[in-house]
Amino acid sequence: MASKAAPSCRLVFCLLISAAVLRPGLGLYTVSSTYGDTIIMPCRLDVPQNLMFGKWKYEKPDGSPVFIAFRSSTKKSVQYDDVPEYKDRLSLSENYTLSISNARISDEKRFVCMLVTEDNVFEAPTIVKVFKQPSKPEIVSKAPFLETEQLKKLGDCISKDSYPEGNITWYRSGIVLQPLEGVVDIVFKKEMDPVTQLYTMTSSLEYKTTKADIQMPFACSVTYYGPSGQKRVYSEQAVFDIYYPTEEVILQVLPPRSAIKEGDNITLKCLGNGNPPPEEFFFYLPGQPEGIRSSHTYTLTDLRRNATGVYRCSLTDGNSLVASTAVTVHYLDLSLNPSGEVTKQIGDALPVSCTISASRNATVVWMKDNTRLKSSPSFSSLQYQDAGNYVCETALKEVEGLKKRESLTLIVEGKPQIKMTKIIDPRGLSKTVICHVEGFPKPAIQWTITGSGSVINQTEESPYINGKYYSKIIISPEENVTLTCTAENQLERTVNSLNVSAISIPEHDEADVISDENREKVNDQAKLIVGIVVGLLLAALVAGVVYWLYMKKSKTASKHVNKDLGNLEENKKLEENNHKTEA
Repeated sequence: MASKAAPSCRLVFCLLISAAVLRPGLGLYTVSSTYGDTIIMPCRLDVPQNLMFGKWKYEKPDGSPVFIAFRSSTKKSVQYDDVPEYKDRLSLSENYTLSISNARISDEKRFVCMLVTEDNVFEAPTIVKVFKQPSKPEIVSKAPFLETEQLKKLGDCISKDSYPEGNITWYRSGIVLQPLEGVVDIVFKKEMDPVTQLYTMTSSLEYKTTKADIQMPFACSVTYYGPSGQKRVYSEQAVFDIYYPTEEVILQVLPPRSAIKEGDNITLKCLGNGNPPPEEFFFYLPGQPEGIRSSHTYTLTDLRRNATGVYRCSLTDGNSLVASTAVTVHYLDLSLNPSGEVTKQIGDALPVSCTISASRNATVVWMKDNTRLKSSPSFSSLQYQDAGNYVCETALKEVEGLKKRESLTLIVEGKPQIKMTKIIDPRGLSKTVICHVEGFPKPAIQWTITGSGSVINQTEESPYINGKYYSKIIISPEENVTLTCTAENQLERTVNSLNVSAISIPEHDEADVISDENREKVNDQAKLIVGIVVGLLLAALVAGVVYWLYMKKSKTASKHVNKDLGNLEENKKLEENNHKTEA
């Protein structure tokens, strides 16, 4: 209940310092405001009719009052006390509501609204609370990397300008990190700016990472109180590079291919699964006990078959981890005997061999003049048609691009061989004489008439195929003639003749044929016939001489007889002629 002022104290000042009376039903009232906003505090007292003035004060920590605003009920004037921290920040309305602009942390006080009458002072206290939202937390001083099985500082989570102070929490992949000795160590500290009275909170995290933390996000949050209650703000997530030792070594052969052949280049690439990956390795080549120190790659050029074997690589730090891979260098050798250009005589034998040596079973193909042969060539008795360009080609189907080929150019030479034939026109008007010639190089053919030596130029020739061709002439002789066919190449000149009767004398088609196989037999028979003829001629000569001597002795005795017989014979012929004349 309101109490009256002492009778001896009539001045207003005495009233103000006398015991104040709280209005019944009024308790502590709190006004919450955001830092920088305007604090609005209603008086919460009913204005009495006999009001003299209203006044606002705040209480120091020791309880002493500091008056800051005064408003008269009659003059309607407002007076603000000379308090530096509230200069130009106060506003007192007609209903005695006090407003404080640009709220500060120092405005957190107990303010009192006082309405004064002649006999009473009524008071209504108000508690002011000021809140400041902290800045968004940020992870700073982040570790460039973390190493497995080592407790290492991950970073600091910092949040500034908070009031009241907030609390910081760490998260791994959204799960709160709780302190754990040797694994998670969190140190929290706060600092207040003496001017702004705002807090800065810092939380340092030390963390023992594992490979399970690879690509795992870390974050932090700050929890604070505001006018509407507790709130939380999260930082941006951070992912850390996790270092861990190499546990496996892999050896690759580049470029990847199904097979490697002689002459290829390959690169050996050694990889470790650690982070960071190893930068140097030892490479071990087949047959070489000492390793070659190199970066993660080692290049081999122009491989040969002796490079086949097992290749290995290992770390250079003494780690026993080793990787290996087998490399097979495929090869293919071909030897053709004979090869190049080979010249042989017709009828000769020529063995031909194509020898293959390969890392796998190889296919062999023979070609003659770009035509595939069913089998490899074999020559026991060379013929002109055997001449040509032979190619032995081999390949490994499993190895792309691995093939070999060698060629043999076979030339079959032979002396000219002649066979002459003649054909009679059915009408009997002409005769065709043909000179068949075999030989290589191609023999030149010439026709002549025996006796006169005349050369016949009007001839017709066939194509030269497989060492054979022919030349023919068509004639209509009025008398018996002998035609000579001459065939000549670089090896020999061969001549053959054929008798052709006059066109008026009927005859059958004939041929003067001398085969190659029987030529030697014919020559032997001719020699035998010539010997017999010569013997017969000698015998006839002897017989003729004997006969001549005999006739010489008997010539005189028979002379008269012969004369009579001659006359008789002549008379007989005359009679026959006369008879024919008469007839």
